[in-house]
Amino acid sequence: MSDEIQTKAQEQEQMILSAQKEGTGATVKTYAKLSGPGWLQSAITLGGGSLAGSLYLGIIGGYEMMWLQPLMMIFGIVMLSAISYVTLSTGEKPFQALNTHVNPVLGWGWLIASMMANLVWAMPQFSLGTAALQQNLGMFNFEHGDKVACVLLFLVSVVIVMMYDKGGMAYKVFDWVLKLMVALVVGSFFLVICAMATSEAGLPWGKIISGFVPKPGLLFSPAESLRELVAASSASAYWSEIVVSAQRDRMVAAAATAVGINMTFLLPYSMMKRGWGKNFRGLAIFDLSTGLFIPFLLATSCVVIAAATQFHANPEPGLIQIHQPGADVSAISDKLKSSYEGNLTKMLKATGQAATPEEAAAKWAGLPEADRVLASTLIKRDAFGLANSLENLAGKGIAQTVFGVGVVGMAVSSIIILMLINGFALCEMLGVKSSGMLYKIGCILPGITGAIGALCLWSGDSLFYLAVPTSRFGMLLLPIAYIAFFCLMNNKKLLGDAMPRGRARIIWNSLMGIGVALALIGAAVSILNDNATLPGTTIMVKNIALGLIGSMVVAGLVIHVKRKSKSRGAG
Repeated sequence: MSDEIQTKAQEQEQMILSAQKEGTGATVKTYAKLSGPGWLQSAITLGGGSLAGSLYLGIIGGYEMMWLQPLMMIFGIVMLSAISYVTLSTGEKPFQALNTHVNPVLGWGWLIASMMANLVWAMPQFSLGTAALQQNLGMFNFEHGDKVACVLLFLVSVVIVMMYDKGGMAYKVFDWVLKLMVALVVGSFFLVICAMATSEAGLPWGKIISGFVPKPGLLFSPAESLRELVAASSASAYWSEIVVSAQRDRMVAAAATAVGINMTFLLPYSMMKRGWGKNFRGLAIFDLSTGLFIPFLLATSCVVIAAATQFHANPEPGLIQIHQPGADVSAISDKLKSSYEGNLTKMLKATGQAATPEEAAAKWAGLPEADRVLASTLIKRDAFGLANSLENLAGKGIAQTVFGVGVVGMAVSSIIILMLINGFALCEMLGVKSSGMLYKIGCILPGITGAIGALCLWSGDSLFYLAVPTSRFGMLLLPIAYIAFFCLMNNKKLLGDAMPRGRARIIWNSLMGIGVALALIGAAVSILNDNATLPGTTIMVKNIALGLIGSMVVAGLVIHVKRKSKSRGAG
């Protein structure tokens, strides 16, 4: 830690101690002035995954899924508060603490999973940012324009990340740039909801508010607003299974992007880099509760409301009539038409009504309206389509610009933080200080994999939707971090006198226990709902995932038994 950072941390510590003597008002005011790491967390969580998760929750579940993301974020903040408490109380790096005091399988699993998440998650951020620049903002729409856009996103992100490594004024500028980006994202989506609320149709606030009441039954049955359609369809069993599977996918994706495993790695190291100690524990919790939770709640809720209003059980005008005699299809895009027909074709095939291409249109036209509405509801949308649907509220071009600015802000802020996390993780893996050339190399790696992956791996239609399978990958890894933090928070050898006792310990363990349970449920749903196979084989991806998890459990138990035997022998 540089002398400048240490001096600054000491000044901030004195500010906190003085404010605490003056009372709650002065303390809150000081906390607000010193906040920082919570905004870093906000900058990464308000990325492509959160936007995609919110969009698809609104499309498939309407207002009935408003509760999911805030609930997962609340317990995510509990777990983040736990790791910040441990780090600030001990001054020990979490990776080293896990390896020494708990189990190196958890420590290395946490670090490697975080790095994997950084490298993979950067890809949809670049694809999202490029799509927003080209489609929403109308920029770089020329040959190889996508490559130019990716390079621009990469360069802007690298410049901003390098500010963080310099300290001093550049460090302060970095903080303000991120806060501005978060404000930009939240403000953009808030303006969209204001336009919808003041329109002639308005918004059903009663349904929206009731949507914040948890409904875990949506993991097993269609949303209430779709049940009548499923019952009225010609293949209710098929549509029920497909809708529930889609709901699970979207719920897992949204839950995983509330707090990702790489976010859990960022927080303690960003606090240590600022020189924070045990007197900053209250600030850390305040910072997470305001800088992370409030922007996340506002932004994701606005997107869910917009998507639910425009798309949930609400077909694109003219779409479900396109196969009727004399229908006007000129306003229907080829992408929407292809996705809609694909959903109908899958239904016919699954119910033994497969048709030749010549017969298909007639069969589609003869299906009950409920089948056609459900097929349109399951179309994979993107931010461009949502912005298009809002043009009648905000005016042509304005909706695209507002959404485009918000989406680009999301993508850039997420790329920046993914790079930052990877720099910390690489240095920790190699046992060196989080500064200098190795730190910079670690930071740049997600930028490289993200740009190349977005251009070479993820191209074509529905780029936006790729954040959903990536989120499922993230959900699978999240329990590693949560279990690790639970163990650290209950390790008396590590925490010593700082270990919570009595009522405080009961509260911490109860809340953390719920967080761990939710992460495990999400991971289980993610695995069991995945029927993908490795390309060119019949090997199921979920079997590989289960094998890796089983191997980690066995390795962890073996190391634990050996350590116990060694400690007994030493005694």
